[in-house]
Amino acid sequence: MAERKARETGRIIAHALEGAWRVAGAREELNEADLKRVAVPLQASGAGALLWWRIKGTALARTEVGEGFRQVYRQQTLRACIAEQNVARAFKALKQAGVDALLVKGLAAARAYPEQGLRPSGDIDLCIRPGEAARARRALEGAAGEPLWVDLHEGWEESETRDFDGLFSRAEAITIGGVEVKVPAWDEHLRLLCLHLLRHGAWRPLWLCDVAAAFERRTARGFEWARLIGDDARRARWVACAVGLAARLLGARVDGTPFERAAEDLPRWLAPEVLKQWATPFPQMQAPMRYRAPMRKYLREPRGVFKDLARRWPNPIEATVRVGGPLNEWPRWPFQLANCLTRTTRFLAGAKGL
Repeated sequence: MAERKARETGRIIAHALEGAWRVAGAREELNEADLKRVAVPLQASGAGALLWWRIKGTALARTEVGEGFRQVYRQQTLRACIAEQNVARAFKALKQAGVDALLVKGLAAARAYPEQGLRPSGDIDLCIRPGEAARARRALEGAAGEPLWVDLHEGWEESETRDFDGLFSRAEAITIGGVEVKVPAWDEHLRLLCLHLLRHGAWRPLWLCDVAAAFERRTARGFEWARLIGDDARRARWVACAVGLAARLLGARVDGTPFERAAEDLPRWLAPEVLKQWATPFPQMQAPMRYRAPMRKYLREPRGVFKDLARRWPNPIEATVRVGGPLNEWPRWPFQLANCLTRTTRFLAGAKGL
């Protein structure tokens, strides 16, 4: 019963966000009762401004719940301006230190939307050349102004070759805050968005909107389907499933592309699982924030360990991708168990010195 209710909430969220990233006229397909039901999860997961974009100009925009979404849109637009200045500061500091960097996710994903503020930006995610992390951190720590919250990624984890130099050579230069910023080519960044969505269990609706928006706004110049799909058959299937979810749940337009049938080819369990996740898209309910204590605490005081182990049972999508499993019709519990065993092995290896 609870699972059915969660999926129904997820379906309302999917309907509310359908096509919300497009520049289109107002639509009256939603109702106030449904918006009230999903207002909290939409706003808490970063999709509130997109919902406002979807309803502005309709009667819903003049309701109390609609006004709440408008306030989220205003706040997010202001925060986008601050995020742009922080990104500009980061790239300026790295350039002075001679460190090449690529901006990924965040504002890089926001370029697929009609307005920068429709897509919130948290930490600044930067991809840098392997071996340059220490120099990059020193440069960022020395940047003028408030501390910068930067997540550094060495290499390019979504490439089979982890070829940073090749990625950087194909990167696109855009201007943010008056500073030249490099972002991955559309095909390679779309690939990252697809795999990031699945690696984190697809619990955040905004991430699927990122995939849909980037897929529809891809530029023809230099875009290569082969780079999006990649050379590894299993990862190619993951990418196809992410695009298929965007088409089935959010109405992404895939006609005339290699992913034309992706929505029909999804495993039967995948879309319902995503909808269930969307009912509670709150960061505090995701791993590791939902854990009650570090596992090493239970080595000294085992009370409560079994309840916490239940909280650590992984999302089936995340578990499958993290252990490199196939997205097919097989049951998910073997992959979830394998993921648990992998994490347990790492924990035990690290606990030897305690």
